[in-house]
Amino acid sequence: MAANLLAAGYELKVHSRSRAAEQNLALQGSRSCSSPAEAAADSQALLICVSDDEAVEEVLFGSQGAASMLSSGAVVVDFSTITPATSISMAERLADQGVTYLDAPVTGGTEGARAGTLTVLVGGNKQALARVQPLLEVIGERIHHFGSVGRGQQVKALNQVLVAGSYAALAEAIALGQQLGLPMQEVITALQHGAAGSWALKHRSTAMLEDHYPLGFKLALHHKDLGIALETAERAGLQLPITSQVKSMEANLIEHGHSEEDVSVLRRWFDQQQAESQPF
Repeated sequence: MAANLLAAGYELKVHSRSRAAEQNLALQGSRSCSSPAEAAADSQALLICVSDDEAVEEVLFGSQGAASMLSSGAVVVDFSTITPATSISMAERLADQGVTYLDAPVTGGTEGARAGTLTVLVGGNKQALARVQPLLEVIGERIHHFGSVGRGQQVKALNQVLVAGSYAALAEAIALGQQLGLPMQEVITALQHGAAGSWALKHRSTAMLEDHYPLGFKLALHHKDLGIALETAERAGLQLPITSQVKSMEANLIEHGHSEEDVSVLRRWFDQQQAESQPF
């Protein structure tokens, strides 16, 4: 995402918590910063993309947090997937110093991030969104505004519920097809253009067939996101049985060491169940 902004001609300061990403050759021409505070100084827009609520809190309000250097009138665009409540809290705290916060979680995986084709789900002030719209159009193909701060995160929760169901259903279908000895590559070609067609079927079936799961979106992060979705549903008085089951499957896979692999590693759950059911 940062590389695309740089290639589009924007003046960029970059900071990553591990510091390693700052050395990416695609970021040559940007200024590497030692802290969020240094990155935020004299910046009109601060873009954040980190792993969870605690990371957003640290980036903005930690000991070297960006908030200390943000000037009145600046806009913070948070691409992280966090709870709606945390987004609202960040917005309220930043508003006290005249800074506008937009929650803007993205979907489209690492492929979409590289290609600049992400979908951006925005909650927050429309005028602030208009100011940063040119930046978002470099990062994503589709930018949708859903109302007040926190609404973008609510929509992202729905996205992750759909991802959970579609990936798990694909994994289940492939496990059954392989158990039946069907020619699965041909099966997938046949099913892609029917009612069962999906993004997961098109983009993740090969990984499941080959039992190889290079990153598109990390299982551990999706597992965290399902926790947010279930918490959001509980607050709304709704149970999500399919999401709960997939979260349980993911927990099992994480226990078996698959947390850093793509979500499509859900296919492995069926192998594990078979192995555990075999008599000694």
